[in-house]
Order: sequence, then C-alpha cells, then structure tokens
Amino acid sequence: MKKTNSANRRSAAKPKGNAAPKNVDEYIAGIPDPARRTLNKMRAAIRSAVPPEATETISYGIPAIRNKAVLVWFAAFPNHCSLFPTAAVIEKFKNELKSYSTSKGTIHFPTNKPLPIALIKKLMKARVAQIESKTQR
Repeated sequence: MKKTNSANRRSAAKPKGNAAPKNVDEYIAGIPDPARRTLNKMRAAIRSAVPPEATETISYGIPAIRNKAVLVWFAAFPNHCSLFPTAAVIEKFKNELKSYSTSKGTIHFPTNKPLPIALIKKLMKARVAQIESKTQR
C-alpha cells in the first residue's frame, strides 16, 4: 500500500463556475474527461454494491452515498479519482490495495488506468457490512 504525502494531494475537481454542486449529477457534469468517465464508472460500481435504498448526496463538497450513515465519498482530482471508504475498510483490504496510492482513509485510482470494478464492489460490500453491524447493536 503506497502512502501519499501532503505534497501529492490536490484539491478535488470543482464543477464549472463557483457554485457548489447541488447534487451528484451536477458535480460529475462539471468534471473534465478522463476523470468524468472514471468517476461515472466508480459511481456505477458503488451503486451496484450498496442497498438499492441508498441515496446520493453531496457531503463536504463531494459526492457521497448514504444508507443509515454515509457509506462512502468519492471525488475527481486532476490525475486520479478517490474513493473514501473509511480507514477500517482500507486496512482490511490493504494487501489488495498495494498497487494503489492510499492514505489513512483514501484510495487513489489513476484516470489513465482501468478502474478495478470488482475491487470497488468488494470494498463497498465490506463498508455496508460494517455499517450494518454497528446499527444492529
């Protein structure tokens, strides 16, 4: 698992104009390609692995999926798209994430490489299970 340092971090891509996005579609529409294509694929992979009643929202200025609690955040950056599935999920899958740049709670997927759809689905299923176990106590 490659760690990033603060010098490698960039701000999340901002939608066109200065207004904050009102919804996920608006956020994605303002992202230039190839990040938009990658983010759309990431969104589809996430949606396919979470409960159908999960909803999309904007949280901290970036897209998020929530079901009882926020399951995941995702965002576009100049050279990668990030998935924020929580530190516990990243730790659980650290061996499978060795080829990706990570930080405590973030995974960077380069926009110039194929997105690992099956891995994203696995991460999301683990995150859903984590939330479910907390809410059933």
